[in-house]
Amino acid sequence: MSENVKTIFLKNLKLFSSLTEYELQQISRRVILKEFRKNEIILYEQDFNQFMYIIVFGKVRVTQATDDGKEIILAFHESEESFGEISLIDGQSSPATVVAEDDSLIAIISKKDFFSLISEHSKIVHNLLQILCARLRVSWKQIQMLNLKDAEKRLKMLFLSFSYESGNKTREGIILNMHITHQSLADMTGLSRETVTRIINKWKNGGEITILKNKSYLLTDQFLSMN
Repeated sequence: MSENVKTIFLKNLKLFSSLTEYELQQISRRVILKEFRKNEIILYEQDFNQFMYIIVFGKVRVTQATDDGKEIILAFHESEESFGEISLIDGQSSPATVVAEDDSLIAIISKKDFFSLISEHSKIVHNLLQILCARLRVSWKQIQMLNLKDAEKRLKMLFLSFSYESGNKTREGIILNMHITHQSLADMTGLSRETVTRIINKWKNGGEITILKNKSYLLTDQFLSMN
């Protein structure tokens, strides 16, 4: 990827969106690109991370392991999203494992360059605070979801959170711009895959959701108005 293309990519990131063209060009020189294959581990839980990662294209999943070895999915990150900043800032080990969900191209910024950037550009600090606050609110919603005893309400709350993060509003409803398996939905909600499948089939039969040709979900107005 040329420096000009890197600059264009960085401009589209919320973290760097307030910077000038010249500032972006300077930052692009500090960025290293690395490819990760599907299911390749990018960052291990409890590792002391030395980098900030930004997804150029692809998708990653953020997971934690339970005491019995089960994988719990905390989140998915897609193109133009970043991860790894928390452990750089507080100097603690990574709170989760990050795995390439698809073949992905990742832009990497070293810990040294990360701290240089936030000390040189107050605009980056402001944008970073906005990003971290948004993630904190998502975490609060996730805790609220997991405390729901009703399986259907728990799964609906997850779908609604997806709609806020990556939904595309249309006249027919909200299209979720993501592909996610029933097993992944189960791992994110603490439900069994069979329960997730049963609820989704119920919603499909009732016209609350539609599965599109590209396997994306369309949340209809009926779904959005359900109590």
